[in-house]
Amino acid sequence: MTSPTPPPVRILLVEDDELMRRSFAVALERYGYRVETAEDGLAGLEAFRGGEFDLLVLDVMLPGLDGIGLCRRVRESSLVPVLMMSARGDGLDVVAGLEAGADDYVVKPVETFVLVARIRSLLRRATYRQAPEEGTALVFDGLRIDTAAMEVSLDGRPVALTPTELKLLLEFAARPGVVLERHTLLRNVWDYGWDGDSRVVDLGVQRLRGKIGRDRIETVRGFGYKFRR
Repeated sequence: MTSPTPPPVRILLVEDDELMRRSFAVALERYGYRVETAEDGLAGLEAFRGGEFDLLVLDVMLPGLDGIGLCRRVRESSLVPVLMMSARGDGLDVVAGLEAGADDYVVKPVETFVLVARIRSLLRRATYRQAPEEGTALVFDGLRIDTAAMEVSLDGRPVALTPTELKLLLEFAARPGVVLERHTLLRNVWDYGWDGDSRVVDLGVQRLRGKIGRDRIETVRGFGYKFRR
């Protein structure tokens, strides 16, 4: 008996440039993804609320409601992976997008294979969360990490983490007291096989601290971060 074919991954692509929106959609569909598009932030928000998506790709510069605002609205109700696209080179959009809750970003113009690589990385983290291997609970002074159910609680209250935040926490919890360099975290959490932007790590740690307590992750200047025992 053959196993059923899994449904295609559903992606919501929000991009105001019509030519770019169509070309990205066609390219992603060639890789087997099912893509729904929206041309502005408000239409993207309506589409998100009316459908079920496995991943969102949001342009930063959108009319009506920009990508940063859209990401914030999404994060009010969902932990779905979010990939931001920015045309700016000064990093302001990158930082704002990550602070709003995005998991990763790419800078336009972007090659299709790079976009697909980042999408696949985000989807792996989401799958990692949904289908964990059997494990045990890790407890750190009120912070409980159930590695079998992939659930986190703080003083008995559930903590909602995105797949990226959860994987980052597990990376720290596996080696408490050990300094983890930024490039190590980029490779192990974000799946960067090349030098990536360390701001992704810094903003990821910042968001994680806001959910589990700032004093749990120590900054080791010039090296990286350390999870306190």
